[in-house]
Amino acid sequence: MIDITTFDFEEHGDERGVLISLEENRNIPFTIRRCYYMYNTQPGVERGFHAHKKLEQVLICVRGKCSIRLKDGEDERVVPLDRPNKGLYIYPGLWREMFDFSEDACLMVLASELYDESDYIRSWEDYLAFLKQGEAEN
Repeated sequence: MIDITTFDFEEHGDERGVLISLEENRNIPFTIRRCYYMYNTQPGVERGFHAHKKLEQVLICVRGKCSIRLKDGEDERVVPLDRPNKGLYIYPGLWREMFDFSEDACLMVLASELYDESDYIRSWEDYLAFLKQGEAEN
């Protein structure tokens, strides 16, 4: 069963607008080592299609909307990200696919580690093997 954890970040606003503060180990459940974002994703384009062995992430669609499909080898869940104060936590070992980007979507990702290609699982077959290996070790 996929454990979905989302955060509704506290908004501080007045006539000037709204501010949201993201703080590591407070409203983000890890030390932030990397931040990146994607935008200008063309209609119909899907991204992701990978998992991470150790990396934790929080995804926030700071503008527009998109959807995140999460898979764990047995279950599948889709989480819409459609508010800039909503974050989705993705724990290690969870497959992710990003899709249904609006024209104005900007998806920001906060990551617990620096980029490390060896942490990626990029094929579904390798992902299933990774899961079986984990079961064998337990």
